[in-house]
Amino acid sequence: MKAIVLAGGKGSRLAPYTHILPKPLVPIGDMPILEVLIRQMKRHGIEEVILTVGHLSHLLESYFGDGSKYGMHISYSHEEEPLGTAGPLSLIQGLENTFIVTNGDVLTTLDLSELIQYHKAKGASATIAMYERNIKIDLGVIHVNGGNEVQGYDEKPNFDYKVSMGIYVFEPRVLDYIPNGKYLDFPDLVKKLLANNELVMGYPFEGYWQDLGRADDYAQARDDFEELKPELFGENY
Repeated sequence: MKAIVLAGGKGSRLAPYTHILPKPLVPIGDMPILEVLIRQMKRHGIEEVILTVGHLSHLLESYFGDGSKYGMHISYSHEEEPLGTAGPLSLIQGLENTFIVTNGDVLTTLDLSELIQYHKAKGASATIAMYERNIKIDLGVIHVNGGNEVQGYDEKPNFDYKVSMGIYVFEPRVLDYIPNGKYLDFPDLVKKLLANNELVMGYPFEGYWQDLGRADDYAQARDDFEELKPELFGENY
């Protein structure tokens, strides 16, 4: 199975680290974020990875090379201009079977094999790994009607949301909905799929997950990394 890793963003939320390194090369513990993900992919039987690159791409190519040091084949798809999160898929040839797409800055104990099995068992066109996040609003929230009459008032409420983990499984037919070389983000792709009655599934996950695009989450992941290693890489790591 092939995996596409989105590694072309500038990572502005992680500045100043990303002024000199592409975000997937920012270290966590003793290796870059993306190396953690690649080692996990190898563990789950993925042997071909395509990195979509743009910002500081030469550093990614220099570090990962052709992937032989990981026992994998790694190639690169270059964006001449930003194409969003889904748009880069239109540039990749040979996606003829089920494939994975993931952000390059995710730290998670998600079992990729179980995610793929779930996707296939449901017969979905697309499956989105999802996580429940609790968001606290540190303000009083006012509920009004159309005439601005107050109908309710909640002091510092909490809301639960199911959010995308930045990890997807797709069938090749999804590519029919992505215009070649045009900007497109995943939320817009999902809306296109739903509008055309394609089955899109969510895969609920309750283990460890951090989106490392924010400095606070990156700091937390660095603190957690050593303890997570056996679960990330297996007991023989």
